[in-house]
Amino acid sequence: MVEFAYSPLDRGWHRGIVILVSQGEETLINEIVFEVSQEADGGFTAECLTESIFTEADSWEEIRTNVREAVEAFYFDRPKPNAIRLHLVRDEMLALG
Repeated sequence: MVEFAYSPLDRGWHRGIVILVSQGEETLINEIVFEVSQEADGGFTAECLTESIFTEADSWEEIRTNVREAVEAFYFDRPKPNAIRLHLVRDEMLALG
């Protein structure tokens, strides 16, 4: 699911992806946010903004899978959030000539 959401962290609108995590009988209304950056080699790194969770991957599809697996592992013994937000951060330099 692709959506646009306002981020209070940097006061701007951003395109993000929310990955829903199944909770069975429980319904939690919280989400966990990852800042995703594309590296110079084309790969991606993802770091959670609220928990000590970090992962990396070579492609966008792989980072989505790795983030989901990392969250499932981190919350193995306690209730998981019901959504994961991937916030893609892009740093670009524009030359003025």
